[in-house]
Amino acid sequence: MATYDLVVIGTGPGGYVCAVRAAQLGLKVAVVEKRATLGGTCLNIGCIPSKALLHASEAFHEAGHGFAAMGVNVPAPTLDLAKMMTFKDEGVDGNVKGVDYLMKKNKIDVHNGAATITGPGQIRVSRATAEPTDITTKAIVIATGSDVTPLPGVTIDEERIVSSTGALTLPKVPGKLVVVGGGVIGLELGSVWSRLGADVTVVEFLDRLLPGMDGEVAKQFQRILAKQGFSFKLSTKVTGIDSSGPVLKVTTEPAAGGAAEVLEADVVLVAIGRRPYTEGLGLESVGVALDARGRIVTDGHYATNVPGIYAIGDVIAGPMLAHKAEDEGVAVAEILAGQAGHVNYDVIPGVVYTSPEVASVGKTEEELKAAGVAYNVGKFPFTANGRAKVNRTTEGFVKVLADAKTDRVLGVHIIGPDAGTLIAEAAVAMEFGAASEDIARTCHAHPTLSEAVKEAALAVDKRAIHM
Repeated sequence: MATYDLVVIGTGPGGYVCAVRAAQLGLKVAVVEKRATLGGTCLNIGCIPSKALLHASEAFHEAGHGFAAMGVNVPAPTLDLAKMMTFKDEGVDGNVKGVDYLMKKNKIDVHNGAATITGPGQIRVSRATAEPTDITTKAIVIATGSDVTPLPGVTIDEERIVSSTGALTLPKVPGKLVVVGGGVIGLELGSVWSRLGADVTVVEFLDRLLPGMDGEVAKQFQRILAKQGFSFKLSTKVTGIDSSGPVLKVTTEPAAGGAAEVLEADVVLVAIGRRPYTEGLGLESVGVALDARGRIVTDGHYATNVPGIYAIGDVIAGPMLAHKAEDEGVAVAEILAGQAGHVNYDVIPGVVYTSPEVASVGKTEEELKAAGVAYNVGKFPFTANGRAKVNRTTEGFVKVLADAKTDRVLGVHIIGPDAGTLIAEAAVAMEFGAASEDIARTCHAHPTLSEAVKEAALAVDKRAIHM
């Protein structure tokens, strides 16, 4: 029977990062992964493949609609979807092999199979083609991630009615795509297929897109997507999908109740959220507590109510983000090694990888108002940024929210080119407790998009230079 200091169940970003950090700190570590490949949902059927298709579809769209304006004359591009999917798969393969390399480099044992916790420090790994293996360990970290939240009364077949998984492997561009859910996943994948030629309609139960993000940003984002060809049905719910005929018939109603409407679609993408994945782990038998939403309950140090069992990532409370899971993986590894692992949950950026991108860190205006916090706002549009002008990427703005008394940065929100990269400056500033004045007084290279962040910080004190 193999014996370890730590066994991590799941090798997504949280799990494999946890394993690597623990091995760096001298622990004897193993991971258990039910997939044939490492990397979890993110690398295999989530973050990485979706970004590959976003990049490829943006290049396709730019070749067809943007090159000529820059004096680059090429024939109208034609789509080879099979080749684009190969491009995506090659990117996934490279990243998965990278995780495999990290396991070997750090001398981490990999056990392929489904893990069940059979008792304190005891894990059984079951395989379809071999006898189970029992593992003994001092500590267990559950990092099994999340799964698609189903839509009641709708069966996902991953062919015509798809989750994000099926939306990454469609064999042809749908004529009409209905996206159920106006969150990050639905809008990113809707963007891919819209750029490739699909007519996209988004149905969202709430009266806005991107719940939880800054309201002003969400409104601007909706206007931009509408210009790109998206249609929206907000404050609307899907009550059923008839798949009996060659065309899907999606029945919708106003969220508050009212007359039904039927939308026709070739493909329906169900993207209403994700839920913790804990199936088959044996949590009930060992007494691990779950909350009302099925998440594993942990204390401030990722420990469950059962000694020796910890949990991180999507299976616990907090935003379901790969980088949040990674930081938690590092923190719990350091705690197990006797160090002071910690995650600052006030400074976790969120990004929507559409074109333009949307990025956010810290508090929104709505949250500050609800908490009664006095704040000042500085905004700067990309239309006034020199680099954005010459790049023809002027849609969007940067917004900085700072405490009215101390000037400490409380939140930064960006919609515009490369927002996902630009937000890192704000996150670093907030991690060090910076004031908007600190960002404003920091020299930024010219001409860069990052100057828009500086100008927004200057605007907090109503002294932006270029606006």
